[in-house]
Amino acid sequence: MGAVTAIQAIRYARHERKAAENFTTPVDDHDLPMPLDYYVWAIHRDGHPPVIVDTGFGAAAAAARGREITRPIRKGLRDAGIDRLGVTDVILTHLHYDHAGGLTDFPNARFHVQDAELAFATSRHVCDHETRAPFDGEPVAELVRRLYADQVVFHDGDEDYAPGIGLRLVAGHTAGLQAVVCETERGAVVLASDAAHLYANLTRRVPFPIFIDEAQYVRAQERVLALAGGSLDHLIPGHDPLVLACFPSENDIARVDLAPHTPITEML
Repeated sequence: MGAVTAIQAIRYARHERKAAENFTTPVDDHDLPMPLDYYVWAIHRDGHPPVIVDTGFGAAAAAARGREITRPIRKGLRDAGIDRLGVTDVILTHLHYDHAGGLTDFPNARFHVQDAELAFATSRHVCDHETRAPFDGEPVAELVRRLYADQVVFHDGDEDYAPGIGLRLVAGHTAGLQAVVCETERGAVVLASDAAHLYANLTRRVPFPIFIDEAQYVRAQERVLALAGGSLDHLIPGHDPLVLACFPSENDIARVDLAPHTPITEML
């Protein structure tokens, strides 16, 4: 029996786009719609508050970047039965705007981040405008403020977060991207975050076109799939609408600790 009793994928936003925008090399279906969904995740264990993975973004970032908020994160958490004020720990997979834009929604939490991620996001690398584009300055500044308030926990590479929850460094998309491996009743479930935006990035072996090191990114994709035992049904990408389509879902909240009712490979 796994230590994790439930994992909720809570959709909060969407971006309509074409397939060509989601791959580093040309694809045959380049003109077809291939939208992105945006999620935060909640990991549940008996006797503990839920651990939130990532914090999403709000209305200002959505307007600035042309994204559609389908449900504000605070409401999504309430609909999932989660009191955000009772959340004591948030795992940040990385610091891009869509994963770290809502830190202020969790005033009582500690934030878990890789050493390499915050170091990169506050370094000379972000003087380059293309590199800086997926970051927003205010969430990074807010994390630094939380650091000085003793609300940041650093992790250096692969570490065990808690019984049944492991953090695994899978750099490439960013310098300190961390996947979250959860031990459930059906085996390991890997919250891959943006090590794989879409299942198609894995099956086509073509990364999403935002990265700091493409070779590292390719190895990261291989690693998260290996952590999932080679099974797409045990891997949850950062932005794929198939998560809601294939896993037991209600009200835009998917239970990814449960087996998908339709195997992922049948939908690709």
